[in-house]
Amino acid sequence: RAHTLTVLFILTCALGYVTLFEETPQDTAYNTKRGIVASILVFLCFGVTQAKDGPFSRPHPAYWRFWLCVSVVYELFLIFILFQTVQDGRQFMKYIDPNLGVPLPERDYGGNCLIYDPGNETDPLHNIWDKLDGFVPAHFFGWYLKTLMIRDWWMCMIISVMFEFLEYSLEHQLPNFSECWWDHWIMDVILCNGLGIYCGMKTLSWLSLKTYKWQGLWNIPTYKGKMKRIVFQFTPYSWVKFEWKPASSLRRWLAVCGIIFVFLLAELNTFYLKFVLWMPPEHYLVLLRLVFFVNVGGVAMREIYDFMDDPKFHKKLGQQAWLVAAITATEFLIVVKYDPYTLTLSLPFYITQCWILGIILVLTWTAWRFFIRDITLRYKEIRRQKQEHKNERDKCLSNGDGHSSILDEQNGNKLRERKL
Repeated sequence: RAHTLTVLFILTCALGYVTLFEETPQDTAYNTKRGIVASILVFLCFGVTQAKDGPFSRPHPAYWRFWLCVSVVYELFLIFILFQTVQDGRQFMKYIDPNLGVPLPERDYGGNCLIYDPGNETDPLHNIWDKLDGFVPAHFFGWYLKTLMIRDWWMCMIISVMFEFLEYSLEHQLPNFSECWWDHWIMDVILCNGLGIYCGMKTLSWLSLKTYKWQGLWNIPTYKGKMKRIVFQFTPYSWVKFEWKPASSLRRWLAVCGIIFVFLLAELNTFYLKFVLWMPPEHYLVLLRLVFFVNVGGVAMREIYDFMDDPKFHKKLGQQAWLVAAITATEFLIVVKYDPYTLTLSLPFYITQCWILGIILVLTWTAWRFFIRDITLRYKEIRRQKQEHKNERDKCLSNGDGHSSILDEQNGNKLRERKL
């Protein structure tokens, strides 16, 4: 890291040279933006060289240290936005892009839900073509990358289906959630999300079967081998298969439920932040946020799994996992502050009934699986041991054995019951 510290020193000197020998423009807004960008660059260079390494080492540990520092910068930016008034916060976005800060109409994907519209003779399938926009490949690639992060088929499917239920439940708040039934379940869940999850699981299967035997680049004799080694530099150094096992203990069950909750909240924040900060869906800031979460989310999921799988070695949760949780919570607080009226629009009665029923079912299953079932199994085991002891005692009496062996057997059974 001594070489990277040298780079940091050179960057600081270059910035100082620019400010000293360049004529400073008499534009306060421009100078403020330039000073903030320079400060962020210096902080990122310091973090890349001095921050703590995470669980990933490919393509280079400095890459993941960079995203850790970006997480800190993004969290500080969110806190700054949180402490502004609603009007000032929205107008502040103009400093990033002059086209922002203008209220935007929300697109409604519902309306005419006919797959085949006989009334339109020129193009009866126009409803399908209208839904095939740039978000279709975004859904596919998004879920492909999410599968690489979570590494579990059933968790991905639960999050995918649960988000569609959330869209059904919250379409009275955001018109963007209003979609046709076939758009929800056929295009999203089956085609886009399902195909992305399938391709992601196939990639995970290949990564788990791949032989991880690394060789130095200059020790490879052929150019083809060198090129292959360069490409493999962007694959994991080693592979860890995630086995969440949510039903194995109450601790793991609550942890998996918490992961799913934070994941869904981060997904909802994407739509609500666009709504309250007046950002169009195709804006580059929305794409940058998704790229950011793809990079930091993978590290956070690995840190969470390591903490759950081996709490003796990983005694505390990783730094990236804490930052992702803090960022998700701060984004939600911004949404609550900037538009509390939309969030407090009451759910339709039938939606409320469905959610109450679902929560009761989950709580009932949790109580049965981790409390009632264990007590029942323990009671059955004690009854079985008592029955075995009674049968053995009757057998000993019928054979005319002494009482000392019976007493020893009774003491042994009592000791086993105490241990249970």
